[in-house]
Amino acid sequence: MAKGSKETPLMKQYNAIKAQYPGALLLFRVGDFYETFCEDAIIASKVLDIVLTKRANGSASHIELAGFPHHALDAYLPRLVRAGHRVAICDQLEDPKSVKGIVKRGVTELVTPGLSFNDQVLDQKVNNYLGSVYFGKNGHGVSFLDLSTGEFSVATGELTYIENLIQSFRPSEILYCRSQREQYQQSFDDQYNTFTLEEWIFSYEYGYEKLIQQFKTDSLKGFGIERLQEGIISAGAILYYLEDTVHKEIAHINSISRIEEDRYVWLDKFTIRNLELLAPQQEGGVPLIQILDHTLTPMGGRLMKKWLVLPLKDLNAIQHRHACVEALCEDEELQLIIRDQLKNIYDIERLISKVGAGRINPRELTQLKKALQALGPIREQLLDSPYAELQALADRINPCTKLHERLQEVLKEDAPMLVHQGNIINDGVNAELDELRAIAFSGKDYLDQIKEREKERTGIPSLKISYNKVFGYYLEVSKAHQDKVPQEWIRKQTLVNAERYITEELKVYEEKILGAEEKLSVIEQAIFRELIQFTAEYIGPIQQDAFAVASIDCLSSFAESALTNEYVKPQMTEEVTLDIKGGRHPVIEKQLPVGEPYIPNDILLNNDDQQIIIITGPNMAGKSALLRQTALIVLMAQMGAFVPASEAKIGWIDKVFTRVGASDNLSKGESTFMVEMTETASIMNNLSERSLILMDEIGRGTSTYDGVSIAWSIVEYLHNHRKAKAKTLFATHYHELNQLAEDFKGIKNYNVSVKEIDGKVIFLRKLQAGGSAHSFGIHVAQLAGMPKPIVTRANEVLAHLEDSRTKERAKERIEAMPKNNFQMNLFDAVDPQLAEVERMLRKLDVNAMTPVEALLKLNELKDKLAVKK
Repeated sequence: MAKGSKETPLMKQYNAIKAQYPGALLLFRVGDFYETFCEDAIIASKVLDIVLTKRANGSASHIELAGFPHHALDAYLPRLVRAGHRVAICDQLEDPKSVKGIVKRGVTELVTPGLSFNDQVLDQKVNNYLGSVYFGKNGHGVSFLDLSTGEFSVATGELTYIENLIQSFRPSEILYCRSQREQYQQSFDDQYNTFTLEEWIFSYEYGYEKLIQQFKTDSLKGFGIERLQEGIISAGAILYYLEDTVHKEIAHINSISRIEEDRYVWLDKFTIRNLELLAPQQEGGVPLIQILDHTLTPMGGRLMKKWLVLPLKDLNAIQHRHACVEALCEDEELQLIIRDQLKNIYDIERLISKVGAGRINPRELTQLKKALQALGPIREQLLDSPYAELQALADRINPCTKLHERLQEVLKEDAPMLVHQGNIINDGVNAELDELRAIAFSGKDYLDQIKEREKERTGIPSLKISYNKVFGYYLEVSKAHQDKVPQEWIRKQTLVNAERYITEELKVYEEKILGAEEKLSVIEQAIFRELIQFTAEYIGPIQQDAFAVASIDCLSSFAESALTNEYVKPQMTEEVTLDIKGGRHPVIEKQLPVGEPYIPNDILLNNDDQQIIIITGPNMAGKSALLRQTALIVLMAQMGAFVPASEAKIGWIDKVFTRVGASDNLSKGESTFMVEMTETASIMNNLSERSLILMDEIGRGTSTYDGVSIAWSIVEYLHNHRKAKAKTLFATHYHELNQLAEDFKGIKNYNVSVKEIDGKVIFLRKLQAGGSAHSFGIHVAQLAGMPKPIVTRANEVLAHLEDSRTKERAKERIEAMPKNNFQMNLFDAVDPQLAEVERMLRKLDVNAMTPVEALLKLNELKDKLAVKK
């Protein structure tokens, strides 16, 4: 807009409000429409596919305009938010009919990708987290808030841990300090919607003060986060952001919890991706969550995702979950009853949050009432169970009897969505309300009662009661009965054949009926507000109920999976042995054609004679599936589920690492091999005694000799590690690695068997002892539809390369490989000074040296080493 140009009063008001929210799209209420102007209009028209027009702005040039009806907000708002936009909703704050000139307007809510109560924006079974990250000098902090549920959590740790948490929680939006943009970009690039805040907001003192104000406490010790300095800083920024985005009613955010790193299995970001826990890597793929999630409530669905990415390490907690699942599997009738009741429970976690925020509508409050009604039977059924574990679950449910009774008493069963629609309060709750309803909705009956009574009293059989706009309700008497009119009736109009009268009773009734509907609305809204205030006293108990129901739902879902898919209860131990018999891949077995069985396999890993298994075999034989199914069985066991196996004895795992699949990161200039080495280095630098490592085709991104060398050295390093005897499955095409089993007691060779009949390969998918010497790569190429001339020529080349003399020389070279039965340091290059000292020592003829020469040579060698130091 040109300087000095005159604005219309409306645009002047718009520009003043827009200036307060420069980073947001402003939906500006004008009459029955929400309008957007200028740049906002251009964006809105593209995202929402609505017409972009222009309008005059006083003497200024024309400006862009795009809008939609106000009642369509729920349809259009989600599309703007999902596109990553922050949206400021500007409403009319007064009735236009009662105002001369410009109506007062103001922003009533600022919706962002990470902040919303709107059911159309939110996914029922997915948490909508707002994240906040702070990069400190001695550590980093991260916080997650789901405004729609009130869940607030915080953690501190190394950057890799923070990155893993962010990948697991998948926040819809992340806040960070404006001055830390470079650090943020290095870690997360453009993966998430972000918003930057000023540096002063990210201070310990400010964050601490905001938190104790919110929770009305003197300290944060009771939450166990007192010493998490960087976490407190990040959490404080979230509370500032709520205030800045006009989210003032946040009574449902009444606690904050610590995400304890030591409590959960370490899953790095590569592992979460490679195992396809929450999302498939390929379009049309099926993640594990899709197989395990049989939850029936929104709370259960959200908790299931959390349990999946945060498997437990605490044996007692794991065994408690297993015991609950076992009880539900054994008592199938109870399982059916519980699941039947769970279907009646609405999203009480989000409903009670709307109560705290003052955003709940009558229909939603009715849903809360119905959900509370379903809690009682669930609690009773679990309490009546003979299983102590299920009784303990029942004890966590608070039926909130008084609240349920109050809602039952006050709220109509078929209450509408909007308060101003009326008819939300039961009869008998308020005497004045009942009287007004009788007048407003039973007016004809009331008038008939007056008419019949007056007919009987006066003896006028033709008496009528009518209404007109001039003098309201009146009594009409024909000329023939005029002499029977009581004295107290007041004449209002004379007609040819009749007279019209009014009475005090009719005037009182008229006033009542004309103001009845308006008064009805006022009284109902007042009673509804009182009901919300009463319900708000139960925020804490209902949040606890929501968590209890979610836990029951998840455990029941595990039982359903176990019964449907023939899963077994794993035996969890303190040992360091992983022994799986008849293991199956939970996802692949569900995708097989009808009638085709999944071929189960056994896996045994321990710290003594079978720490590392090298698995060879052709492509498509099932090596990768075997690796993944082992990890998935362990993770399912430690999240509390039963597992796809005939038997499983699992010494609890603290870290799961995977290096499977190949992918370039060309945007960062990283090749497949660079990505592979980065992920492998991350594994090697974070090993522990109880780690489970899955490696698939390490080294294939470079030349054969380089690849074999790297794979060889990795296996040696894992075997010889002094502190961490990590259990490892190592799938490879490098058959040369089979030699390692001859040199190290903890390494064993296995292969995924195949059968060759008449030049055709049949994949048996069975793991058997011993290494494979053939990859059958050409057969796989033939199966893939490779042209016949290429396949024929490939066989000719292979025959030449497999010449017996060539094979013999290769075997001799492998057997002559220098052995490394000592601690290695992976990726360390040979030190040039040490190499020079070694060469000098090898050249020395000790027998021909005099004592003086020996001393001089020793001094020379010492000088060489001194240079290194």
